[in-house]
Amino acid sequence: MIKDNQRMLKKIQVVIDAAVIIVSYVLAWYLRFKSGIFVIDPWFLSLQVYMAALIFIVPGYLFLYYIFQLYAPKRVRGRRLEAWNVLQANTVGVMAFIFILYLKHQADFSRGMIFIFYGINLILEILVRNVIRMVLRKIRSQGLNQKHVLLIGYSRAAEQYIDRVRQNPEWGYDIRGILADNVPRATMYKGIKVLGRIENLAIVLPENKLDEIVITLSLAEYHKLEYIVNMCEKSGVHTKFVPDYNNVIPTKPYTEDIQGLPVINIRHVPLNDPLNRWIKRGVDIFGAICALILFSPIMIVVSIIIKTTSPGPLIYSQVRVGLHNREFRMYKFRSMIVQDEKSEKKEWTVKNDPRVTPIGKFIRKTSIDELPQLFNVLKGNMSLVGPRPERPQFVEKFKEEIPRYMIKHQVRPGLTGWAQINGYRGDTSIKKRIEHDLYYIENWTLGLDFKIIFLTFFKGFINKNAY
Repeated sequence: MIKDNQRMLKKIQVVIDAAVIIVSYVLAWYLRFKSGIFVIDPWFLSLQVYMAALIFIVPGYLFLYYIFQLYAPKRVRGRRLEAWNVLQANTVGVMAFIFILYLKHQADFSRGMIFIFYGINLILEILVRNVIRMVLRKIRSQGLNQKHVLLIGYSRAAEQYIDRVRQNPEWGYDIRGILADNVPRATMYKGIKVLGRIENLAIVLPENKLDEIVITLSLAEYHKLEYIVNMCEKSGVHTKFVPDYNNVIPTKPYTEDIQGLPVINIRHVPLNDPLNRWIKRGVDIFGAICALILFSPIMIVVSIIIKTTSPGPLIYSQVRVGLHNREFRMYKFRSMIVQDEKSEKKEWTVKNDPRVTPIGKFIRKTSIDELPQLFNVLKGNMSLVGPRPERPQFVEKFKEEIPRYMIKHQVRPGLTGWAQINGYRGDTSIKKRIEHDLYYIENWTLGLDFKIIFLTFFKGFINKNAY
């Protein structure tokens, strides 16, 4: 039944897309030639010529939408990914359109109208698809258009899958139960019951009441995987595999193919690629120079206040652990009274800490004390964006307490980072901070760096957890 519904939804989506393309094209023609907004050339082509092009435009664009997976089910497909695919398909479409006009020597066909069509169609497609998405999710959250699912195996993966389905009823997944050998029958997790043993799959499958089977075996049961997959494929039921090793291997594992043998790398770090490293380093140098010029007035004023209100050096340096576990001295504006390094307190600053000077409290709260780290960036000890570095004694402590903690040292530490703009700085959860650091390390792109730098101006400077 669900497959019939999906086919019907795809057909409806194709019809809607065709209508949107036609409306966008006609509207573009009207704006270009009839609205009075643009100057009309005396040699412009007739309406019939422009409308005749729709015979090729509509099927061509629908084919591109299919190529860019815009007719895939929307249950767990993100809005941003769909919008990105719409953008790609329309961009390829308009480029192909202009190229064909060039080959056919159609110089009189308005390029301006084509670009107006591109903009209108892009906006309308994204808007209409989001409306359809909201309607479908509303229907599914009310218990209609459900996909009936059976889980095979009780594990952390099974619990995490159930958690996500329960948190997102608009996905329309109805989990009928679990078949498992490692827990007793009738075991419950958030209302989902273990119905019996895995061998009962031979009884359940012929009933043909399932739309999907999700294999969620524990690591210790992977020897059963081949048997289960064979049974599911014989029945024709769509089958998915949710691995129980996601705490070890990242969400997006880096895979290699060695003459047909799949190899999964435990950790994919994009910045291990030399080109990525050089690009990031170039951005760091350019960005640090620009930031020093931009913030130099603030740094000069703060320097004068520090020197006139508290005896001692202007800059305070502290040993931190950076790239490849190497120690370096990280610079800060001094925000505390001068202390003997041997007797210095080996803990983080606490609320109302008597060591913090009056100006120190302000510059710590606003992160102005971090600005000298721009010189660390120029030296190569740090990056503009990356995990924040810790002192050696805390590194020794956390690497024993927090799994995968040391992975953060595979990249340069940063002035700001993904954890910081998400609120994890100062006196906050170290585990959450590391989770965000690992996400950044595994998903690095130059675009993500720019996003973090941009958001730092709104979320990263004021630190409510700084004391």
